[in-house]
Amino acid sequence: MRDTRESRLLLILLVSIAFALITVDMRSGENSPLDGAREAAAAVFGPVEEGVAAGVDPVANALSAVRESGDRHDRISALEEENAELRQQLGSEEFRDSRMEQVEELLGLAGAGQYGIVGAQVIAIGAAQGFSWTVTIDVGSEDGIAPDMTVLNGDGLVGRVTTVGPSISTVLLANDPNFTVGTRMEGTGEMGFASGRGGDTLQVQLTNYQASVGVGDRMVTLGSLENRPFVPGVPVGEVVNVNRGAGDLTRTVEVRPYVEFTQLDIVGVVVQPPRDDPRDSVLPPRPEETREETRAAGQEGGRGEEEPAGETDADGPAGSEDSSDTPGPDASPGPDANPSADTSPDADATADVDDASDPEETSDTVAGAAASGDTTHQSAPPSARS
Repeated sequence: MRDTRESRLLLILLVSIAFALITVDMRSGENSPLDGAREAAAAVFGPVEEGVAAGVDPVANALSAVRESGDRHDRISALEEENAELRQQLGSEEFRDSRMEQVEELLGLAGAGQYGIVGAQVIAIGAAQGFSWTVTIDVGSEDGIAPDMTVLNGDGLVGRVTTVGPSISTVLLANDPNFTVGTRMEGTGEMGFASGRGGDTLQVQLTNYQASVGVGDRMVTLGSLENRPFVPGVPVGEVVNVNRGAGDLTRTVEVRPYVEFTQLDIVGVVVQPPRDDPRDSVLPPRPEETREETRAAGQEGGRGEEEPAGETDADGPAGSEDSSDTPGPDASPGPDANPSADTSPDADATADVDDASDPEETSDTVAGAAASGDTTHQSAPPSARS
C-alpha cells in the first residue's frame, strides 16, 4: 500500500475511533455498550486462538527451556553444594564427638596416674622423619616438650619423644623395632623388657625365667631413672602368648598393646611425673572383677535381708526340741521297755543326781554328763524336777 494522503487520513480515523471506543468502554464500567461486540468476537476468534496456541506452545516451551537451562543448572549446583555442606556438618559432629571421647579418656588416665600432661594432636605419620614407626605431633619446645618424654593416650603407652622443634615433635611409637621399655607385671611385679616388632604385638622378655605368667596377664611401665624417658604405671598391654622354651635364661611372652597405633589422634606428653609410683592402679578393672564385685554386693544384701527370718526360724526349732525332750507327767515305761536301760550310764548318772545330797557333787555330775556330749542331761530329769 502506498503512502498517500488518503491512507494517512484513514489511519488517523481508525486510531481516533479506537481511542473513542476505549474511552466509552472504560467509562461505562460493567454496563459497557461494547460487551455484546466483545462476546461475539470471543466466540469467533476463541477457537482460532486455541488452535494457534496448541501449535505454538511446544515451540515456546522449548525456547523457554533452552533459555532457562543455565538457571536450572545453577540451581542444581547450589543444591549439591548445600547437600555437601550438610554432610560435612554431620561428619564434623561425629568427628567432634569422637575427639571429645578421646580427650575424656586421656584425662581419666592422666588423673588416675597423677601425670601432668600437655595435650597434642597427631598431624603426620610415616617414615619421612627417618624412623619406620613414628608420628609427628603439633607441640614442641615452645609448649614445654623435651626429648625422652613419655607419650600416652587414653588407652595406654604410645611411645617417647625423640626430636623436638619449636612447634612440632617426633614420637617413636612403642611398636617400632628400635623401641624398648621396662615393664612390670600386674600383681606379681615380675619385671621385663618390652620391644616393638613392627606389628600389632610386643615381645616381652621376663628377667625371671621361672616367673608364673599366663594369657591375660597385664603389664605396665616400670619407669626410668628420673622418670625419663618413661614414667611408671602406664598401661602397656595384655599377654596373648607364652613361649615355653626350655633352657632359656629368660622367659619370652607376646603382649598385645592397648594402643591402636594406626588410629592415633589425640595424645598427651607427660611433662610432670607422678609423686608416687601408681603401679597397677591405672589399669582398668577387668570385666570378671566387676561381675564378682556386683555378685558379692548382691549376696551381702541378700544375707542382710534374710537375717531376721533366720533368727525366727532358729527360735522355733529350739522351742520344739525343748518340748519334745521334756516328758509329760504321766510318762511311764511301757511294757516293751528294755530292762537293761536301768544299768546304762545315763541311768547311773540320773541316779547319782537323784541320790546326791551335796549340791557341789550334783553340779559336778551334771557338768560331766554335758562334757561327754549327752544332750539328755542338759535338762533336769523328771525325778529332779519333781
